[in-house]
Amino acid sequence: MNELIQFERIEEKIISIQGQQVILDSDVAALYGVETREINQAIKNNPDKFPEGYIIQLNKEEWANLKSNFLISSWGGKNKLPNVFTEKGLYMLATILKSPQAAQTTIGIVETFAKIRASKTSTTT
Repeated sequence: MNELIQFERIEEKIISIQGQQVILDSDVAALYGVETREINQAIKNNPDKFPEGYIIQLNKEEWANLKSNFLISSWGGKNKLPNVFTEKGLYMLATILKSPQAAQTTIGIVETFAKIRASKTSTTT
C-alpha cells in the first residue's frame, strides 16, 4: 500500500513541459522534505552535474499556462521563474541530496518514471 501511495504521490507531480515529463522544483523540494531554496542552492553549487536538458527554466508563458491549470496556486508568489527537473536532472539531484528520506524519495521517483514508461509501452503495442 505504501508503494502505491508513493507512486501516486510522485505521479501526480509529473507534468509535461516542452514535450518532456518533468517535476517542478517546488514539488521536488516537497517530495524530498526540503525547502525549494535548498534545491536551487544544490543546482548553483553543482552546475557541472546539470548539463543542458537536465533542468529547464520555465519562461513566463509556460509558468502562466501552468498556473492557469490550477484554480488555486499552492506555490504562492515567486521572485524568479521556477525550474523543472527532467528525469535525468532528478537522478543527478539524487547524487547531491543525502538523507534517508532522500534515498527513499529517489527510489520512488526512479520506480515511478519506470512504471510510467512501461505503461506507455504496453498501451502503444
